[in-house]
Amino acid sequence: NVQLALDPGGGGTHYVIETNPRMSRSSALASKATGYPLAYIAAKLALGYTLCELLNTVTGRTTACFEPSLDYVVVKVPRWDLEKFDGAIDRLDSEMKSVGEVMAVGRSFIEALLKAMRMVGADRLGVFGEYYARDEPLEAVMERLRERKPYWPLHAAKALRLGASVEEISRATGIDRFFLMQLEDAVRLAEEIRGGGLTPERLAEAKRLGISDEEVAFLSGGDWRGVMAERESLGLRPLTRRIDTVAGEVDAETNYLYLTYNAWEDEFRGGQARRIIILGAGGFRIGVSVEFDWSVVEYLREARRLGYDPVVLNFNPETVSTDWDVAGNLYFDEVRPETVREVARVTGAEGVVAFLAGQLGNSVARRLEEAGLRLIGGRGDSIDLAERKWGLNRLLERAGVELPPWSVARDPGDAGRLLGEVGLPAIVRPAYIIGGSRVRIAWSLEELVEAVREAVAASLTGEAIVARYIEGVEVDVDAVSDGRGLAMVVMRHVEEAGVHSGDSTMILPSGLPRWALKKLEDLAWAVVEETGYRGPFNFQAIIAGGSVYLVEVNLRASRSMPFASKATRFNLAAAAAHATLAGGLGFEGTLLLEPPEGRYAVKSPQFSWQRLKGAYPGLGPEMRSTGESAYIGSGLHEALLMSWLGAKGNRLPRPGEAVLVYTPTGR
Repeated sequence: NVQLALDPGGGGTHYVIETNPRMSRSSALASKATGYPLAYIAAKLALGYTLCELLNTVTGRTTACFEPSLDYVVVKVPRWDLEKFDGAIDRLDSEMKSVGEVMAVGRSFIEALLKAMRMVGADRLGVFGEYYARDEPLEAVMERLRERKPYWPLHAAKALRLGASVEEISRATGIDRFFLMQLEDAVRLAEEIRGGGLTPERLAEAKRLGISDEEVAFLSGGDWRGVMAERESLGLRPLTRRIDTVAGEVDAETNYLYLTYNAWEDEFRGGQARRIIILGAGGFRIGVSVEFDWSVVEYLREARRLGYDPVVLNFNPETVSTDWDVAGNLYFDEVRPETVREVARVTGAEGVVAFLAGQLGNSVARRLEEAGLRLIGGRGDSIDLAERKWGLNRLLERAGVELPPWSVARDPGDAGRLLGEVGLPAIVRPAYIIGGSRVRIAWSLEELVEAVREAVAASLTGEAIVARYIEGVEVDVDAVSDGRGLAMVVMRHVEEAGVHSGDSTMILPSGLPRWALKKLEDLAWAVVEETGYRGPFNFQAIIAGGSVYLVEVNLRASRSMPFASKATRFNLAAAAAHATLAGGLGFEGTLLLEPPEGRYAVKSPQFSWQRLKGAYPGLGPEMRSTGESAYIGSGLHEALLMSWLGAKGNRLPRPGEAVLVYTPTGR
């Protein structure tokens, strides 16, 4: 890998910055962007083959001795989660701070850029969302550009709307005017829609530029379903294009695909196979890592064995599920109702598997049903019930499940009422979030007011659940059910309750007493029976004073599912395929899964504090780890130590070194 710097002033002057004699982070991106599998080719060359002897795996006919030719544009945008780290400096520099990336494919730069900005999730709708429309002084936006704040396209588009010129933004950022002029075209159209309403001509141009139905609806003051219906009535449908590495010179043998409104023929080829769409979890970020991708790959492999031809829809170049030879049918595109509906139309898919896509899948589940798609495993209203939390709480309370005192908040002014109903300390959770985003523990009325304000602002529904914070032993339960049988794994947290499960050290077997395990089993069955959900799910509970209190339910695959599966030698993702596609798990009752006798499994979090200037290394209900390490051994102490040492940066203290333990104020 070689990194170059090109003089933006022209003349072609360039400098070599750095060389890396190895596969690099960008190798996966380059492979996915071009269809040229760099690691595979490198391995073959190391074994003595020449490029002329190796086949191009996408065409199946030409050799690997060529430079890929592209008839499309690829844009990669990194994902930053700097707001999750107290005190972190949110300015980009030469030290890497991103935790993941997304890749978008289009027929023009602006189409791919607008796709990528929706994929990365910096604004819920994308470039033309709430941040774009909110008025503020132009100088404040220009200062963000000069300070190199993350997600420059959001700030550049807003600056253009507020009156900045392409030249001013280029001087402030160093970004070439070529790119900014294309963004300016999209801003011009967005302002025409905002000021003059939506016409068929404007809708057609919006789709050509890459503006989504939801963005068009937001700009025009309409509803996304209405925009989608109008678009379809006008015959504005995206077409499938192939990523073939040779710009159409030779037909591709693989279904490596994307959607675009800038095409003239559809290139999807398929027979009469039974197809389902499996949604991926998108770009890696705090709360979403390769664990979800493991579940996608294991599920699709089992689905294939069960006679299905899975179609994967995902946009993360760092995942195995986006390898075109793994999925068989791969759409490298957005996970949004508009896109999923079109992929289902083209492929003839019977239904959509959303429960492997983490929070992204749950966030779109109900809208997928509203768009006329069938969800496999669970109904959109059940998922919405669990994500809003208060509806499921009421349902489970009626079924006899113990919960801490709780209430729902929709405004910071509710804090006084909450103080009387819930008490202190209280834990505040927004609806529809992952990684514990904006989850806070409040120890005073002032902290409660601020926590509710943050949670309501972060919630997709403007709601937050406020519950009494109970100190005790916290556990995670991963389970799969078909309504008749239930397979479940109970994992005990080492850290105190209130530390996010993604940041906690987990132990198997849990070592819990029989009465606690029985109550957890009853709780799992209550979730299944009250929601009618089928497939993988996860919940957290706290064991304190002889009671088991439910904390949270996630009707989807979890971050800990790969760990639970590998530790117990029971593939929960494959079991989920049987529960949802093959008529059932093949047994009735409860199967409590643990490691083989005499074995212990421990999972430890991986943190990256040293890469984030100013970040305070503290744990709480909001997740901050960027990975994990696990170990399976013959003793608990061995597994605990080796798992902890497996996380980069951890080491045993030297003799005489002090260990500092910090206790937060108010605890």
